[in-house]
Amino acid sequence: MNEPSQPGPAQKKGLTAIDGALSLIAVLLIVQMWLLSATLESYLAGHHEAAYPACVISGIIFATCAVLFVFIHRVDANVRKR
Repeated sequence: MNEPSQPGPAQKKGLTAIDGALSLIAVLLIVQMWLLSATLESYLAGHHEAAYPACVISGIIFATCAVLFVFIHRVDANVRKR
C-alpha cells in the first residue's frame, strides 16, 4: 500500500507563509470594501473632496494585494519544486 507522504519542514513553512499571506489579503479586501462603501456614502452626501484620497488609498491596497499574490505564487512554485 502507498502511504501519503508527510510534508517536510520546508513545505510546512511554505504553507504557513501562504496561509498568512492569504489571511492578510482577505483582511485588506474587507478594508477596501469598507473604504469603497464609506467613500461612496460620503460622495453621495455631497462631500466630493473625500474621493481622491480614498482612490489613492484603494490603489495602495490593490498594489499590496498584487504584491502578496506574487509572493504566494513564488512560494507555491518553490514548495512544489521540492
